[in-house]
Amino acid sequence: MVCNNDHCATLIRLMSFFRDLSLSAVVTGFVVVLVGLSSTGALVFQAALSLGASQAQVSSWIWALGLGMGLSSIIPSLIYKKPVVAAWSTPGAALIATSAAGVTMPEAVGAFVFCAVLIIIAGASGLFERLMKRIPIAIASAMLAGVLLRFGLEAFSSIKTAPVMVLLMFVAHLLGRRFWPRYGVVGVLGVGAAIAASADALKWSAVTVEWAQPMWVTPEFSLSAIIGLGLPLFMVTMASQNMPGVAVMRGAGYDTPISPVITTIGIINLIFAPFGAFALNLAAITAAISMGREAHEDKDKRYTAAVMAGVFYCLIGLIGAIVGGLFAAFPRELIATLAGLALMGTIGNGLATAVIEERGREAAIITFLITASGVSILGIGSAFWGLVGGVLAMAVLSRRST
Repeated sequence: MVCNNDHCATLIRLMSFFRDLSLSAVVTGFVVVLVGLSSTGALVFQAALSLGASQAQVSSWIWALGLGMGLSSIIPSLIYKKPVVAAWSTPGAALIATSAAGVTMPEAVGAFVFCAVLIIIAGASGLFERLMKRIPIAIASAMLAGVLLRFGLEAFSSIKTAPVMVLLMFVAHLLGRRFWPRYGVVGVLGVGAAIAASADALKWSAVTVEWAQPMWVTPEFSLSAIIGLGLPLFMVTMASQNMPGVAVMRGAGYDTPISPVITTIGIINLIFAPFGAFALNLAAITAAISMGREAHEDKDKRYTAAVMAGVFYCLIGLIGAIVGGLFAAFPRELIATLAGLALMGTIGNGLATAVIEERGREAAIITFLITASGVSILGIGSAFWGLVGGVLAMAVLSRRST
């Protein structure tokens, strides 16, 4: 059998992936997608509708975003064997939903293409990676803990509305950590689903399976749309999504090459932009789920959870109508508790790394508090401002100490 180098390398990666794959990684990948879709999916619908999208175009957006996020997760994760999870730009969707008045769909697509090209340039030039390397690990870890804190809190605040389900899921989490840590998230999901089913809270009848139909929209490049939508879309995506996404990787101890990953995501974004992929980027919160111990005990094999998340995203893209059904099928408390419990270890590790050295402790705490506050300035989320505040504090306090 003749095998060229590229084909052999691909075959070896796939064989290695299936050897490394575990049930916990498959379930974690599903949890990543479930949390990602349920937390911000409705915002994407709002963004599409604000541009006057038809139901068929909304389905095309889900197709493009699902396949785009899936491929952007699968390809880098397999190449580098490190967890890389992509997401749509949540602040970008909010920007479109609130700032797209008077912009036609073709003009918006032109802005999406413009944004994707800028992302490619930011990645290929290496400027973005060089900037991220200047952020201290303590600051990155504090930002990670601040971003995830809300999910940890929501896991327990859900006790007010669904006490039996949340408490039993918490017990399953503790028992899982004690007796079967590798499959703890499986047990938590199983218990939550069983309790929800017994209370008739799992409405599977809402889930319909239909093939999504991609719809091409020829881009029109309007200067007003590029300045008013394309450029802000790029800025909020890089500042509020990609920067925290890289910080999550660094905080979890992964030295994944950033420039080629960002470039790859930008290229995939460019391909799917005419079909509705407004902006793709590195995930932060959902990526952290794939980087925890629940994904795999072996840190070097957690990339399989990110690959499985990509597979599930692709399936969601192909069967776009299932998205709305999933929102209705799972109770909000189940999803919030599942995410919070899955992220507890990552939150703890982030805080521990952030405060381990006394010299940078105050700056790290500032980063953590600003990030956890949820403050948004100029349309840019608290994660970016937490990084800015922490870096400035570290610079000032370091000069003072010298």
